[in-house]
Formats: sequence, C-alpha cells, structure tokens
Amino acid sequence: MISAMRTARPTTDLRRVAGFYEEIVGLTLLGSFIDHDGFDGVIFGIPDASAQLELVRSPHDVTPTPTPEDALVLYCDRATAHDLVGRLRAASTLEVHDDDPGLNPFWPRNGAVTFVDPDGYRLIVAERQGVGSSRAGSNIS
Repeated sequence: MISAMRTARPTTDLRRVAGFYEEIVGLTLLGSFIDHDGFDGVIFGIPDASAQLELVRSPHDVTPTPTPEDALVLYCDRATAHDLVGRLRAASTLEVHDDDPGLNPFWPRNGAVTFVDPDGYRLIVAERQGVGSSRAGSNIS
C-alpha cells in the first residue's frame, strides 16, 4: 500500500518560492535541508503529511521549465478556498483567466481558480465536493 507521495521540483530562488508556499499559500513546513550533497531544499505538506511538495535548489543550475499543464492542485473546503484565493489576490499573484489558451478548461468550468507561482508553475485552488472526489466544486471566485 502506498501511504504518502512527494513531488520534487527545482527552483532558482528557494527563499522566495518557499516564502510564497509557506506565508501566502499556507502549506505546512515539514522540514528543510542545507547542502545535502550540494542541494538545498524545503519540504511542505498538508497537515497529515501524506502529500508533500519539495522545492530544491540544485548545484547544477537547473532552471524550472513549467508548462501550462504543470500544476499543483489544492482541494479545499469552501471557506478555505475563498480565504486562499483572497490571499493570493491580495499578494498580487498572477491569476490565469478563463480566456488563457493554455488553461485546461476543466478547472474554470468546475469553479477552480488558477494562479501562477513565482517559478511559473500553475497553482489551482479547487473546492472539494466530498470525500474521495477528484472534481473541483462550485465557483470560488
């Protein structure tokens, strides 16, 4: 049985991107490391730590190259989704609008709101309809 999952991705500005995910998005900081075989990084997760995001600054000059389909989807209850969207907008986070040709139409059609993080990756805030649901819910704009 698989009990947890971590996605790792590069960043060239670890401090800025880590601050975005901790201070604005509100992910829980689970740990960090400095000079682990030349790599520095931070690990974020949801409260039970079963899903994690690791941001890594590589000693090999790896530059993030996100596409419009590289996205982190955060499923939230209605109140949390509204609060998070408000914080992202208040922080002037770039928002991807429905008319953006690179936006997967599934997300706006299902009420999700899409932003772009400091490295250019999509961050999708979707309202969770119910336990076990993988669909975004009602409009949270």
